[in-house]
Amino acid sequence: MLACMDTPAPLKPLPEDWTRALAVVAHPDDMEFGSAAAVARWTGQGKEVVYCMVTSGEAGIDSMPPDECRTVREAEEIESARIVGVHTVEFLHQPDGILEYGVPLRREIAAMVRKHRPEIVITGNFDPSFGGGILNQADHIATGRAVLDAVRDAGNRWVFPEQLTDGTEPWGGVRAVWAFGSPESGHAVDTTDTFDLGVQSLQAHAAYIDGLGWENWDPREFLEGGARQAGQRLGVAFAAPFEVVPMGWGD
Repeated sequence: MLACMDTPAPLKPLPEDWTRALAVVAHPDDMEFGSAAAVARWTGQGKEVVYCMVTSGEAGIDSMPPDECRTVREAEEIESARIVGVHTVEFLHQPDGILEYGVPLRREIAAMVRKHRPEIVITGNFDPSFGGGILNQADHIATGRAVLDAVRDAGNRWVFPEQLTDGTEPWGGVRAVWAFGSPESGHAVDTTDTFDLGVQSLQAHAAYIDGLGWENWDPREFLEGGARQAGQRLGVAFAAPFEVVPMGWGD
């Protein structure tokens, strides 16, 4: 007798009754590997999405010195963001590969939240793995953990009060943090109509992809596998899954 296979639970649609989002991730390319097609959907609806790269990915290409790599990867990220309708990309210039969770990183991210005043904050998976035995990377974990705390820090007038100058005020208006790539994802957004833009956005990281040395690797094929699986759970062709972490009390 064949054992029954567990059927993945359906994914719930993400709410789209918001106007501003801030995406905070560790590296250039993180958004493109995880959720650029979703961003294209939202900017196409007239929503404002701002990107914040904690590092410039300067340790990401083995054959390229960090100072040169930093310039190349920042340019690729700006172009990939443009493709999906994002016109503001912030770089915090923290050290690639050795990010540490802690107060200094929370301070940097809280400043971005106070500056851009988003309703939704997007980040990458901060669990130890992506599921299926695939380990996560340390920078992703440190960044995601810091994002959760920095969102709350940003709303407290007495945390990092030195930032409250020149009209800057605390911002406690973040409704939720959405983490793409999480094995705990319970929600998703339909990316069927914007999937091609997501592929183009990843393809814009040509130097990085070439530097990885993955022979015959196809960005479209890679993104399509995950998008189809999530789409089946949402009842559409393609989707981007997210873990939703509410920021309000009792949500």
